[in-house]
Amino acid sequence: MSGTEIVVHERTDESVDLEPRWHVVLLNDDDHSYEYVIVMLGKIFGYGPEKSFALARLVDIQGQVVVATTTHERALDFQSKIHAFGADPLIPHCKGSMSALVEPAQ
Repeated sequence: MSGTEIVVHERTDESVDLEPRWHVVLLNDDDHSYEYVIVMLGKIFGYGPEKSFALARLVDIQGQVVVATTTHERALDFQSKIHAFGADPLIPHCKGSMSALVEPAQ
């Protein structure tokens, strides 16, 4: 096999890093308790109680908070899970899930 050149292309996850990133933005309202937000973030994103509480506090103070930055497909999936989480059983007048937006990360 003299004169034959073997080229090895190493696959990296760099291509994933080149995909545009998207924010999942949780919107505040007066119809969901801190407990609801903490449980929801834990179940959907796998966040622990401390991080979930910190994000719940930020959404309460700021009116919105970025809860994840990811690919567009995953961001839309997270948004769907937030919208499908259901009403807060601790708030009698709560009619449904919280709202979230998906927007390009800058």
